[in-house]
Amino acid sequence: MSFKTIGWIGTGVMGSSMCSHLLDAGYQVRIFNRSKEKAAGLLAKGARWCQGPAEAAQNSQIVFTMVGYPKDVEQVVLGPGGVLESAAKGTILVDMTTSSPGLAEKINARAATAGVACLDAPVSGGDTGARQASLSIMAGGRKDVFESVLPLFKLMGRNIRLMGGPGAGQHTKMSNQILIAGTMIGVVESLLYAAKTGLDTSAVIDVIGQGAASCWSINNLGRRIAINDFEPGFYIKHFVKDMGIALEEARRMNLCLPGLALVNQFYIAARAMGLGDCGTQALYKVLARLNSAGSA
Repeated sequence: MSFKTIGWIGTGVMGSSMCSHLLDAGYQVRIFNRSKEKAAGLLAKGARWCQGPAEAAQNSQIVFTMVGYPKDVEQVVLGPGGVLESAAKGTILVDMTTSSPGLAEKINARAATAGVACLDAPVSGGDTGARQASLSIMAGGRKDVFESVLPLFKLMGRNIRLMGGPGAGQHTKMSNQILIAGTMIGVVESLLYAAKTGLDTSAVIDVIGQGAASCWSINNLGRRIAINDFEPGFYIKHFVKDMGIALEEARRMNLCLPGLALVNQFYIAARAMGLGDCGTQALYKVLARLNSAGSA
């Protein structure tokens, strides 16, 4: 399928870069975001501003959504003035938000009655992956729909895979977030230990980041911790949302995930400390404060 006009909803930290790659490839893009100022860079590159999700979907062959929370996805897709209100039969809807598997299934069923095909296609790689078009994209939906969208996915990411039917992309992203949660507490505790001993944490990362402890989190977010950079590549408030979804899915399946539950509590503490708009690496501040209180 050939796409000429693309609708894009959500131009935040990651969505803006992802949409920018489509503009750079020469596509006509109609965009909507709750705050127009966050879309200024895309508008300067030639994107057309729309007054709402329905207008963004109108006359678009494919519509991407990349918003914050499941309730936002439900509103912009199923709500009044949402995508399905104006999307023509044959339109493809791709939700790249990390959201609920159950909601992905619900949207797929509702869209099918309107002749709209769906993919749930959350991503991993943070702001760096979005800027560098190196995201991992995990999709759920029909194979033929996935294959038609694949050329656009390749403009945004490198590791791209269809994981199964509706909801499978979101389930895969939950597996991803569970692993990141456990990894992040390891990164933070490792660097706290190094700092306490007086080691240069950047030098420590140079060494352990190339051995058996090597992982994306230590080599990317660990670097930010080492220079006290807690700006968001991915917001703590959104990570708390993701862990909540994963824990709810685990409860539904009678699955015990004690490690995730523990890390979730630390991140809830981070949000309570006013760090919700910081990057996930700001977990370092939480454990550093706990250790300071313990030694006082």
